Amino acid sequence: MTELLEKSIQTLELPRVLAMLADEAVTEEGKETCRKVRPQTVVSDVSRLQKQTSAAFQMLVKHGTPSFSGVRPVAAALQRADRGGALNTRELLDIAQVLRCARNVREYGVGESTEKTVLDGYFHSLSPNRFLEEKISGSILSEDEIADSASPELADIRRHIRAAAGKVRDVLNRLISSNQSKYLQESIITMRGGRYVVPVKSEHKNEIPGLVHDVSGSGGTFFIEPMGVVNANNELRELQMKEQKEIERILAELSADCAGFREGIEDNYRTLIALDVIFARAKLSTHMGGMEPVLGDYIELHKARHPLLDPKTAVRNDLYLGKDFDTLVITGPNTGGKTVTLKTLGLLTLMAQCGLHIPAMDGSTIRVCSAVLADIGDEQSIDQSLSTFSSHMVNIVAMLEQLDEDTLVLFDELGAGTDPVEGAALAAAIIESARQLGARVAATTHYAELKVYAMTTQGVENASCEFNVDTLAPTYRVLIGIPGKSNAFAISRRLGLPDYIIQRAADRIDAENVRFEDVISQLESQRQAMEREKEKAQELRREMERTKAEADHYRERIEEERRKATEKAQAEARAIIQEARDTADAVFKELNAMRRRQEKAREWVDDNQQRSDLRRTLNEAENALGAKGEELEAPAPTRPAVVGDMVEVLKTHTQAQVVGVNKDGTLQLQAGILKLKAKQEEVRVLEEATARHKQSQKDKARKATVTRPFRAAAAKAELDLRGMMVDEALAAVDMFLDNALMGKLETVTIIHGKGTGALRKAVREHLKHSRYVKSARPGAYGEGEDGVTVVTMK
Repeated sequence: MTELLEKSIQTLELPRVLAMLADEAVTEEGKETCRKVRPQTVVSDVSRLQKQTSAAFQMLVKHGTPSFSGVRPVAAALQRADRGGALNTRELLDIAQVLRCARNVREYGVGESTEKTVLDGYFHSLSPNRFLEEKISGSILSEDEIADSASPELADIRRHIRAAAGKVRDVLNRLISSNQSKYLQESIITMRGGRYVVPVKSEHKNEIPGLVHDVSGSGGTFFIEPMGVVNANNELRELQMKEQKEIERILAELSADCAGFREGIEDNYRTLIALDVIFARAKLSTHMGGMEPVLGDYIELHKARHPLLDPKTAVRNDLYLGKDFDTLVITGPNTGGKTVTLKTLGLLTLMAQCGLHIPAMDGSTIRVCSAVLADIGDEQSIDQSLSTFSSHMVNIVAMLEQLDEDTLVLFDELGAGTDPVEGAALAAAIIESARQLGARVAATTHYAELKVYAMTTQGVENASCEFNVDTLAPTYRVLIGIPGKSNAFAISRRLGLPDYIIQRAADRIDAENVRFEDVISQLESQRQAMEREKEKAQELRREMERTKAEADHYRERIEEERRKATEKAQAEARAIIQEARDTADAVFKELNAMRRRQEKAREWVDDNQQRSDLRRTLNEAENALGAKGEELEAPAPTRPAVVGDMVEVLKTHTQAQVVGVNKDGTLQLQAGILKLKAKQEEVRVLEEATARHKQSQKDKARKATVTRPFRAAAAKAELDLRGMMVDEALAAVDMFLDNALMGKLETVTIIHGKGTGALRKAVREHLKHSRYVKSARPGAYGEGEDGVTVVTMK
């Protein structure tokens, strides 16, 4: 990158945008990478960067931001481990964090989504190593603490350390609680040089034999290790040295493991940094309301704004260059926004080539340039004896030497700082030379000659920054196709300059310039009138669109209502037809039943008639033969029948059971499914049949008694209602309680779960009114708590 291009990047304030980008990054190396980003000049590279930013933006919207926190550089530590060095706990924890982040980011990118994006390669290239990650995390709890579980040897050593320390404390506690405590400065146990000691008053230092390890600053306290704990302290010290050696061995082993996976860990780190930068671009796009520009052969920005201006107050403008014209000459009053317009053109181009979204509307197009060169601002230098004009010329000369057909060149106040006539001529010549080299040019000026040049030259277009003369304030709107006025006279008049001075100044302007300014004024008036008409037309169009939308909505509602009415009518018709069919089916069924009953009745009548005919024929035959059967001997009289007796009906010789005795003495009999009525003299009691029947009843009663224990055994002590509706559940509760009562269960459990609480509330309210329930309570801890109800039966 040339010095002039870097200078132009600084002039257009791209580093300020990159600083905003760095603020969105999470890792320190990601932030530094963001600050060092420079525009790409190959279309395919720019397209790739833009697609990455857009893909990350979509993932942010759908899934949120992936976490890159805690990722620190690990290359130096891995290199030292690869050479056989042992890493410290901080370095090992950093490596574990890289592995953890790689695993989480891979899950974020691969996850459950089936959509393919340009970032898939990054996510799939991450290679998590959960074994090493968990080995480090399980062994190192913090920078200052190694876990007991790091190795069995370490756990054993620390167990012995705790035991030895306990011995020492026991001995010292006995000393503190003995009559020697009067020699102590305080009844405490402390440590000096890694050994347990007690603070002894200086005047009694010889009363407690032992080793002196320290003396207080005032000399009033001696920290003495009593002789009784010297050996225990020695043992403790030896164990502590073993512990340190074991820790060093563990760190060396973990370092060797990291060295074995060095390449994968370094690749993960580089991929995470790249993804951090990509997602930083996406987050910046979110904050500035950016969009992915179309890459084309020209610049066409819709409602673009400068990214460093407050989005709430910045005026958005439509800017075009390179399609219908390759040069744009921007004129207008000072502080009207000409320079901001130049910087917006250049900065948005550089941002797009850095892979950043630009603050413009959808459909905006950017041309990828080999260089964006800008000569903006006053760079006069006393040390180098350069005036404003000279400093501009130095920049322009260097720029002309580097121009080509893919360059965007921006001139601010071209030709200023010298004689106006010569400056205007020189400015036109410079623009013409840049155009001949194929560059796209945008320049600001106050020279009327350049306005005429733009109006009369093919491929060159005027633009102006609008100024409100009534308020003496710029509107910052850029109007392409219309030259601007300096409005010096109008501004001076509003500021109080006497009219006669303004008139004298006007008299000094030649007639040609006056006519030109008048033409510009007329054009401006016509433009403003056209703008007003355009606004009215747009308002009318918007009103028509609103009316059309309301009409479409009303028509859709009518269609929807008509469709619903049609569906309702059809449903009612289907219901009527179905009801008629059901009624017809019922009638047909009733007719069939009646027909079957009639046929059955007719068959019975026919049978009875046939039996009567047959009996009559037999009687006639018997009479004709004169053979009269012998009279059967009348049965012996029996006792009057009572309820429960089995009797025989004498006329039909049918057995029946007496189920009742009426007040008039007649009997109600049950013969199978038939109920009969007979007098006492029309039946006789069957003693044997009565005895058999009573014995049968006793056997049934005995069986019922025997089966009750089995029923009690079958009764369940627990009912699960989960998944049932309330009505279904309450019916099940009643049946359950009935079985529990018959089974003589004292306590039962009803499982209804916690859920919304509706089923629990309904069950407990139902239990309050049950005649089977003595009391009910929620389950205790271990019984299911509020998810069950324990019932005590009456």
